[in-house]
Parts: sequence; C-alpha cells; structure tokens
Amino acid sequence: MLDRFTYQTIQTGQPPAAEPVEADLLDLFVTLWRHKWVIAICAAIIGLIGGYYAFAVASPKYVATAALALQARTERVVDLDSVMPGLSTDLPVLNTEIEVIRSRQLLEQLVTELDLLGDPEFNKDLRTEPIIPLQRFGLEADPSPATTIDETVSAVADAIAVSNLPSTYVFHISAKTGDPQKSALIANTLAQLYIEDQIGTRYQATENAIDWLSQRVATLELDIVAKENQVKELRAASQFGSVEALQALNRQSKDMRSRLADIRNRQVSAKARLTRIEALMRGGDLQLAAELADPELDHLANAVTANTTRALNRFNARLQNLHAETTAELSRLTQQATGLEASLVTLQKAFESQSADLVRLRQLERDANATSVLYETFLARLKETAVQRGLQQADSRILSKATPGEYAEPARVRTLAISILLGAVVGAALILFRLRLQTGLFRTAEELEAQSGLPVIGQIPRIQVRDRDQLVPYLRDRPTSVASEAVRNLRTSLLLSDLEAPPQIILISSAVPGEGKTTNAIALTQNLAGLDKRVLLVEGDIRRRTLHQYIPDCPDAGLLEVISGKQPLKQVIRHDAVLGADVLTGETSYVNAADVFSSARFRTFLTELRAHYDHILIDSPPVLAVPDARIIGQSVDAILISVAWNQTTRTQVADALQQFSSVNLSVTGLVLSQIDVARAWKYGGAGGYGTYPQYYDA
Repeated sequence: MLDRFTYQTIQTGQPPAAEPVEADLLDLFVTLWRHKWVIAICAAIIGLIGGYYAFAVASPKYVATAALALQARTERVVDLDSVMPGLSTDLPVLNTEIEVIRSRQLLEQLVTELDLLGDPEFNKDLRTEPIIPLQRFGLEADPSPATTIDETVSAVADAIAVSNLPSTYVFHISAKTGDPQKSALIANTLAQLYIEDQIGTRYQATENAIDWLSQRVATLELDIVAKENQVKELRAASQFGSVEALQALNRQSKDMRSRLADIRNRQVSAKARLTRIEALMRGGDLQLAAELADPELDHLANAVTANTTRALNRFNARLQNLHAETTAELSRLTQQATGLEASLVTLQKAFESQSADLVRLRQLERDANATSVLYETFLARLKETAVQRGLQQADSRILSKATPGEYAEPARVRTLAISILLGAVVGAALILFRLRLQTGLFRTAEELEAQSGLPVIGQIPRIQVRDRDQLVPYLRDRPTSVASEAVRNLRTSLLLSDLEAPPQIILISSAVPGEGKTTNAIALTQNLAGLDKRVLLVEGDIRRRTLHQYIPDCPDAGLLEVISGKQPLKQVIRHDAVLGADVLTGETSYVNAADVFSSARFRTFLTELRAHYDHILIDSPPVLAVPDARIIGQSVDAILISVAWNQTTRTQVADALQQFSSVNLSVTGLVLSQIDVARAWKYGGAGGYGTYPQYYDA
C-alpha cells in the first residue's frame, strides 16, 4: 500500500511534515447530533421496552424488615462460661451471625414453617405450565423432591437480605416478595427461628455437657473405689504396722551398724596385739612389750633385761597367757561380728521391703485423693449444669417486628430513564460502529488529501438522474445545480493548476470501475465547452464502451478506425449539440487495447488532435484493472483520478497512485465524486460542499 508519506517522498523527494493527531470531540459531537434521529429512535424503542417491562410486565416487590439486637449477657445464675460461653461482639462474630441467619438450615426450617413449597413465587414447579414444556423433549428432567426443596430454599435465600448496622449490634432481616404481608411474615418468622435456634443450640450444648459430665462422674466414682480397695489390700498384705515401726527399724539398723563398727575396730586392735605377742615369742625386741600395755609383762621384761633366768621363764609364761587370751578374744569378736552382720542384712531387707510398700501405699493414697478431688469437681459442675438447663436464654432479642412491606421494585421511573439513556447509548454506539466499519473509506476531501498527499481539485455530488442518457440534458438544463457548480469548481481548479501552460489533453481515470470517472469526464467536457472552447471527448475505455449509453446516436466507427487510417477523423467524430462538444467513441475490436495505445500512431493521433482542439478529454479504463491508463498517461498534460465517496478504499487509492508512480507519471489531482450530500452532512464532513444543499434545493 502506498500511503501519503511514501507517495510524497516519491514525488518530491521530501517526506511530508508530521501532522499532529488529536481527537476532535467537537466533530464527534456534531456527527452524533446529525444522527440525532437515529439516537432518538433507539432511545424511544428501548425506552418503550423498558417502560413496558417496568409498568406492565415486572411483578411488584415489597420489602419488610425486622430488627434484631445482639446482646452480650454477663449476668448468669451459675457461672458456666466453660460449659457454654456467651457470644462475643467482635466483628468476625457479627459477620458469622449474619451467615447463620442466612444458613440453609434455618431457611429449610422457614420453608417448612410457612409451607413455602406450596407458594408458586418460590416453587417454580407450581407456576403456569410453559407453552412448550421442555420435559416432553427431554431437555429438562422432572425435578425430584430433594431438588424441589433445594431450589425453593435457594429462591427464598435470594429474597432475604441480612445486614448489620455499622457501629452497632443490630441486625436487619429483610424479605422481598410480591406480597407485603408475606414479606413481613417471612422476616418475622426467620427472626424468631434464629432466636429459637440460639436457645436450642445452647440447650443442646448444655445437654451434651450434662451427658459428658455424667459419664465422667460415673467413671471417676469407679476409679475412686478401685484405688481405695488397692490401698486396703496393700495395707493388709504389708508386715509393717506403721510409719513409726519403720522408723524404729531404721534406728535399730543404725545401732547395729554402730556396734558392728566397734567390734571390727576391736578386732583390728586384737589382731595387732596378737601380732606383737607372737613377735616377742619369736625372740623379738623386748621393747615391744611396752606396746602391749601389760604392767606385769612390762616388769618381767625389765627383769629379763637384768639377765635373770627366773624372770625370763616367767616372761615367756606371761606371753603364753597373753597369747591365749588375745586369741580367745579375737575369736569371740569374730563370732560377734558375723552374728551382727547377719542380723543387719536381715534387718536391712525388712526395712527395704517395708519402705517400698510404704512408697506404693503413699502413691495409691495420692491417686485416690486426686481422683476424689476431680470427682467432687465434676460432680459439682454436673449439678450446676443441670440447674442451668432450665435457664437458657438467646443471645439476641427482637427490637422491632416487620410491618407489611413497602414497595421496592421495579423502580419504574428509574427503569424508564435508564432504558432511554441505554437506548441513546446504543444508538450512538451503532452510529460510531458504522463509522468504524467505514474507516477505510473516504468521506471528506481532507481525509483523501491526508492519505494521498495530493490535492483534491474537485468534489462532485451524486447527480440525480435515472438513466445515463439523461445526464447531458440535466447538466444543460440546470446550469446552477449542485452538480454544475461542483464541475465548474473542478474546471477552474484544473485550468489554474498551471497558469503558464494550461492542460490541453486531460486523462480521467479511477482505481476501480464504478467510481464516476465517465460521468466526471462528460460533465467536465460540457463545462469546458461552455467557455466557447473546442472540446473533444475520447472514449479510451474501448473494452467496456459505455459512452454511447450517455450520448446516443454515436457512429459505429470510432477510435480504432481513425488510428488505423481506415476512416478520416471528420467522418468518425460526432458533434453533440446538447453536450456542445465533439465525441469520439470506441469500437468493438479484437486488437489488444494496450498495444493500440502503445503504438506510435496513437501518439501521432494525439498530436494531430492538439492542432484542432483546445481541450481533449480521454475517459480511460480503471488503472488497477488494465494498464491502458498508464500507457495513455505518457502522452497527456494532466491526469485526474476519480475516487468514489464512501466507496473506494484507502488501499485501492494508494495502489492506483503507485501504478502511475511506477511509470514516472505525476497525478495532477483527485476528484471526490458521487458524494451523497445528505449523508455527507450527517457524517460531519461537509467541508467544501457544505453549502451544496441550498443549491440542490434550488
């Protein structure tokens, strides 16, 4: 696609200056205002639909509201917080209570209490049978009782709203139905069911606590009996009489250990004494006698030292006696120690056995006491809970009962206003959507110039004629019509495009067929002839040959006959008095038109025409269809391209310009043709032809 930037760069070698892009809200408003009747019609239609629904179809709804107050009670006959505490007033608790009120359990009770299954407003199965029952076609199964209940409860839930007033402990229960009395009944019943549910919940919790406490008390009572029996059995099986007896055994053991230690010390002394005696008996040092602490032996030792024989005998005899006495004493002490050790072991075993029994007894007694205390605690709590069972109260109370409901919906006036506004929005959206679909088309000269980079030298409105042969008479008979003035402007712009050398041979083409190029060529020919100029209109589109439909009685011979030299120009050209100019039509031939226009004879033919006519207009084929226009354009002075209003796409225009640019041809200007003046004004793009309606009406 050749956009404005590319085309102007090719033509001038300079890129176009950047243009600021801005949203023209005023143009948008003007466009919408010009389509105000479309918007008004859409607003009226949708407003009527909304009004009909609000005033005739929609069932009225009435809202009734009951108020509840959540009270955090602190006064209690018996303090049972650990059994069933009262409700807190924290925000999460308040929100939880809202969900409790809307719970399916309470709603099912409400449906049962008020027999809402028999109310068609909530039970859709009781409503009027549809015209086409879907069950017959298997599209909808017959609902089961459970499904019916679920759907009814869901419908009731949709009709109920629960809210908490900010910074208070007050709940509002609202019911919206088609009957004001029913709305009040539902709101009041749900509030009462909620209070009863609170009482029932607390009562059930108390009953559960009583059951659990009763079981626990019975179990603890059995545990106490069992532990007391164990204590009795242990006392009966144990040999100690009391703790004092066990303490006496302990003291006896200590005394026996003390005596045993004394005897063992005496054994050691006796053994040391016996060792010294035996040393003396073996002829040891007499000084050892002093260590025996025996006065007689010590005296005899001194006598022996004096070498008294008699003293020596007596000394030995005394040693023998001491040896015998010491040996006897050591034997006696050994026997005593053995006896004491045996008695001490027996006593120690008895002490340890009785101590273990005492520890076990003390443990059993502590367990029995602890179980007894726990038993007494649970027994007291059981009695308190049993008393509280008949004193249960709800944590909420009804502040005000719901009165017969007030009208709530539909908001008829608001619905009507919204419907009208919605209709206006839909109308505006349709207009903008339609414009959006046509964004690739040209509706103003400014758009065409901005896209192509070429001037739009003419804007030709659609000429209101039924048949093509009425075009020339129309232009002649209505010289001040919209079309005539537009063609006159085109002629002026064309002739002034080059003041030094006004164009003599003018090629009129288009991108695709049906863009009004032939109409523009005929109209421009008629207008130039009005200046007392010699003008020739040449039909360059010899493939389609449509010129004879506009100008009747054209000769059979035409352009090809003249170029080939078979007939002279004067015999082929027809002067049309109504048009005021000469006409040279095409003719049917099997010769390729592009080859004809590429020949030297065609160029020579155009040169000859320059000598006979002031202006020669060539109606060429569309440039995107065949190459004829690019070939003829090599020999002309000006090239005009017709662009159909709101029909030719941007891509087609860009491709057409690219075709001429590819063979080094410059397009003189564009003609925006076939303009629908009324529609163009609605699009907000009247531009230069904004004053046409006053001429058109004339």
